Amino acid sequence: MRTDKVSHDPTALALSALAWAVSDVERATRLLALTGLAPDDLRQRAADREVLAAVLGFLESHQPDLIACADALEVRPESLVTAREELER
Repeated sequence: MRTDKVSHDPTALALSALAWAVSDVERATRLLALTGLAPDDLRQRAADREVLAAVLGFLESHQPDLIACADALEVRPESLVTAREELER
């Protein structure tokens, strides 16, 4: 069973997921296209709860990305989903 090594703080987890998501040019391009964010907007609002929830939603919408991100961050995929839910409250 995988144990989460990253903080359960939803903001910290989402920021880590954002860093992972933009580490690949193709995935980053898809993220911007699907969320409607411009690169400058993403940079300026990277810590906003709404933006972070959108990033996690983006990962959720494509299970291979969700699982790959969770593996890279050493958390369960469910932790990313829970973080999104918490950020949307």
